[in-house]
Amino acid sequence: MRPLAWLTIGLLLAGTGCVSAPALDTELRAPAPAPSIRFGFDTFAFPNESRSKNRNKPDLYANWCFVMVRAVTQFHRFARFDPAAPRLPSAAYTELVKQVTARAPWEELLPSDQRIAIPGYASLFEFSRAQEQAVKEGLGGRFLSWVHWTNWRIVLPVPGAQQEGVARETLAELQAGRGVQWLITNFPTVELNHTVLVYDYRVDGRRAVEFIVYDPNDPVAPGVIRFDPEDHQFWSAQIYDTSVGPIRAFRMYYRPFL
Repeated sequence: MRPLAWLTIGLLLAGTGCVSAPALDTELRAPAPAPSIRFGFDTFAFPNESRSKNRNKPDLYANWCFVMVRAVTQFHRFARFDPAAPRLPSAAYTELVKQVTARAPWEELLPSDQRIAIPGYASLFEFSRAQEQAVKEGLGGRFLSWVHWTNWRIVLPVPGAQQEGVARETLAELQAGRGVQWLITNFPTVELNHTVLVYDYRVDGRRAVEFIVYDPNDPVAPGVIRFDPEDHQFWSAQIYDTSVGPIRAFRMYYRPFL
């Protein structure tokens, strides 16, 4: 078999994830759980900014979406906030953020007494609003997120069964109380090559699923990505600065190398 064919197969398999996830109908019959995170509490107060809309901004914070979404998971799993404790200098907070984000996002939730304590603040939102620069400095580099090998999935044709698999696995993770990071794209349209964190869902009368997402480009309101089980298709129903239309979704950072 030619190397390109092997590469294609490998990339498609990388996009499927856990093959043992229950059938979509089975997941939809289960009661919807509580959201895995709280928007505006467990999310960042500052945005990942658009280069095209902020061309002359000197302190532009752009192209950090992969790092920011991954960090929300890392804070949720490995940090705890202690608002009653005395506040620290900004440099100390930067070091604490580095400790949190040094852990792999697919690791299991730590018990409270083993988590990294963030003193003086009640939530990630409050912390990142008051200590924005310190948090940004602690998040680390973004280069590796740009060249992550699974990003190349966006250029490949994706069957509907694979996309239904992403929806099914995501529902199973949400049922277990875990958020899911997605790479989303409408390539070859040069508009969306982005990442979001799915943390909740709802089902409409047609059994279509509306996944509720934290979009790092919009710290003010959640986004919505719809999955139509009849068409086996995701739609950008409500994504910041993105046209409504068909997109593709892939899971990210849920196991080593994926």
